Amino acid sequence: MALELRHMKRIFALIPFAAGILAGVTPAGAAGPIKLMLLDGQSGGPYHAWQLTTPVLRKELEETGLFQVDVVTAPPSGADFSSFQPAFDKYRAVVWNLDSPEWPASLMTSFEQYVNNGGGVVIVHAADNAFPQWKAFNAMIGIGGWRNRDEKSGPLWYFRDGKLVSDPSPGRAGSHGNRLPFQLTMQDAQHPITKGLPKQWMHAGDELYAAMRGPGQNMQVLATAHSDPANRGTGREEPILMVLSYGKGRIFHTIMGHDIPALACVGFIVTLQRGAEWAATGTVTQKIPAGFPTANTVSYRVDIAAMQPAAGAR
Repeated sequence: MALELRHMKRIFALIPFAAGILAGVTPAGAAGPIKLMLLDGQSGGPYHAWQLTTPVLRKELEETGLFQVDVVTAPPSGADFSSFQPAFDKYRAVVWNLDSPEWPASLMTSFEQYVNNGGGVVIVHAADNAFPQWKAFNAMIGIGGWRNRDEKSGPLWYFRDGKLVSDPSPGRAGSHGNRLPFQLTMQDAQHPITKGLPKQWMHAGDELYAAMRGPGQNMQVLATAHSDPANRGTGREEPILMVLSYGKGRIFHTIMGHDIPALACVGFIVTLQRGAEWAATGTVTQKIPAGFPTANTVSYRVDIAAMQPAAGAR
């Protein structure tokens, strides 16, 4: 169903980009590429096909020439974790494409120590549904949803009158409407991840997470989007891109990225690439590519969109 989004005209542009041109960076030098772990292995339901999205995320990160990405697949909850002992310390950052309800205590402690000692974290979309009872993880991500989160998990967080507010109103955490394009508004245009991006730009059809709850500690919201009541939204400006700190670690959190069509958005790709570099190093060297989305135009990567399997192929 086509819904009219508030104050915007939806225009769609299908723009092919060569992988090397999109990133606009020089490959890593003598020090070698930045090592990233891409962690996957479980979803909270049939809604997030990590088996399909992990290859896309890996391609988008490695095409910059900055990163070497190793995929590490965790066992599902309830399985045998005795041989799953990922060497977090080998990596500058861990990119989460994993939504699990629980982990063994020793594994949680290992990851907490990694981040506390300076390891970077990138949270993509439904990874913020994971681990509702893991206090440190929820401090890292700032806000999360679903898995029975409610006011006991923390207040609601959203923008009102240009300021981030916390709202202790009772209720469940996590909602979204139909997957439609939506417009992001930069709330911090000076952060290394968002510096140089347009004040407003359109993201491809995706789940706009709303009514998210959490501790919100050491959280800086970089971008928001209006959750339209006409699409089962809250009517509020909801956080879309965030950065956080936990100990010495840096965290970049994006709620975007439900499926391959959403991952094909140039805006998603650029913020993922820049966010991963910042989480790993504290700086961003990548340039904003030509053809970045505008306030009323979505830009797609044709080569990424083509990674979507044909109907019935799975």
